[in-house]
Amino acid sequence: MVIKVFLASSSGSTAIKKKQQDVVGFLEALKVDYTQLDIACNEENRMWMRQNVPEEKKPANGIPLPPQIFNENGYCGDYETFFDAKEDNMVYAFLGLPPPPGSKEVPVEERNGNDEATEGETVGDEAPAEEDQAVEETDEVTEDTQAQAEEEEEQEEEEAEVQEEEETE
Repeated sequence: MVIKVFLASSSGSTAIKKKQQDVVGFLEALKVDYTQLDIACNEENRMWMRQNVPEEKKPANGIPLPPQIFNENGYCGDYETFFDAKEDNMVYAFLGLPPPPGSKEVPVEERNGNDEATEGETVGDEAPAEEDQAVEETDEVTEDTQAQAEEEEEQEEEEAEVQEEEETE
């Protein structure tokens, strides 16, 4: 199974370039077999990517931006879902690949077993005190709000750049 990463080699957006570099760098660090497919120089790649990103995953303007990640022909996700999987130590599951021996990532079959912790807990750990949990939740809400605002701003910039690129074509 080959992972396909759709990229734009000549993107004017630094946000897109950073996201692409993050995905490629992380896949290389994990020694995951992947192929880069350029949507800026190859119209066939661009059309294939746009047609194969599920409708519910496309932005409001309907044009998905790179990087977009596929396992063969199966859609894995965009940068945001990749980043979430990376943060959760679930990149192999995100990519539809079995984790290598010695990986911190638990295979799907084992995660569904009896040793699974309930949401918010870690196996073998006690739940945090109510006071600590309230502080953690407040911090998470603040971080989520900031991240969402930054993400929306980046999305607006990217959409404006895509529109400019399309107008020049």
